[in-house]
Amino acid sequence: MTFMIFAVLGLLMLLVLMGVHLAVALGTVSFIGVTWMMGSVDIGFSILSTTAYEALRKDIFIIIPLFVLMGDFVSRSGSANDLYALCNRAFRRLPGCLGVATVAGNAIFAAITGVSIAAAATFSRIAYPEMVALGYSKRFSLGTVAGSACLGMLIPPSILMIVWAVLTEQSIGALFIAGLVPGLLLAAAFCVYCVIYALRHPDCAPCQPAPDPSTQGTALLLRQSLGGLSILGLIAVVIGGIWGGFLTPTEAAGFGAIGAFLIGLAKGMTWRDAKDAIYSAGRTTAPIMILLIAASMYSRFLAMGGATQVIGDLLFSVSESPIVVLGIIFTVWILLGMFIDSTSIILLTVPIFAPVATTIGLDPLAFAIFGILVIEAGLLTPPFGIIVFTVKAAVPDPDVELADIFKGAIPFWILILAVAVLCVAFPQLCTWLPENFM
Repeated sequence: MTFMIFAVLGLLMLLVLMGVHLAVALGTVSFIGVTWMMGSVDIGFSILSTTAYEALRKDIFIIIPLFVLMGDFVSRSGSANDLYALCNRAFRRLPGCLGVATVAGNAIFAAITGVSIAAAATFSRIAYPEMVALGYSKRFSLGTVAGSACLGMLIPPSILMIVWAVLTEQSIGALFIAGLVPGLLLAAAFCVYCVIYALRHPDCAPCQPAPDPSTQGTALLLRQSLGGLSILGLIAVVIGGIWGGFLTPTEAAGFGAIGAFLIGLAKGMTWRDAKDAIYSAGRTTAPIMILLIAASMYSRFLAMGGATQVIGDLLFSVSESPIVVLGIIFTVWILLGMFIDSTSIILLTVPIFAPVATTIGLDPLAFAIFGILVIEAGLLTPPFGIIVFTVKAAVPDPDVELADIFKGAIPFWILILAVAVLCVAFPQLCTWLPENFM
């Protein structure tokens, strides 16, 4: 049985490295593994088709398209521009204020989109041109946009959190609330870095000149306040509803989508924009849903074959120290982050690593936030660095080089991993809110 498990998992990694779509790879190896164990093609088809059917029936899956749709409505309403301008006003007196405003804007925008790529694309067009125009260095500007976009995967509602919760059968609401303190801590660390950088390198992050009163009319301020504060209100409804127990995550996603649609209409979003947002949400959601169905098959194969126990025994044969085992998991995630995207890493590894973490005594919520942070760092890790490539494609500057984005994002990469370590060393950062307020 052990040989069969490692042979099938080896085939899975081979297919992934060959560039086969992950859903196809997961479905293929799951079918081969179950058929190998059962000794019958018909039984293999029957088990996996039943698994796929049961996965599709879960009403929890509606959360993903609703939250994605909420983010798309807000993106197309133009509220992100108002949010950035409002954050810029709030932090104008701080050194490196545009960097701080970019981080703050991304942190708030993350609570709407739940997808780092969307935040990276949006703020590449909004923040980067203004930072460069006011004398900020390209490397610092690009690094700030790319690094702070990673907040989208941690500050709830996060698509990665939903995927993790589905795979491990954890409470989505508890996982959302668990990510609040680490997410805000990470955002604060990013802001502190921007201030320190500006103080040490005033030529790369100069003080912003005082605003021209002629351009700061009441109507403009009112418009920006409407856009920025409406986003904050929407966040309060979504996260506050889940936190207070008034809404389930599914209901909160529904209210969020409706609220974002109404904000879009108030901000002048056309019906064509709304239709495009719906199509965009469908294009984003469909691959994730197919992956989750394939991941359900993969989890069934792992459970039937006892793969989790076999791999856990293998890890403990290296060392029984929880720190060493966690270090191995950490290393695997960092290495995978160099080549494949975050969702794929979670689907491939979490069904195996989550039970191992429970065995070594890690709190499931703290381990989930730790894992999401480490996997999130992979978004900035070369050679793949999907956020880096997103920023490169989105910035309105053809002279931007990938090397500048990677180098500018290194401090943010370090801070992400530092907060991940803190979540393991002090699990109360992740567990205190869910244990006391849910």
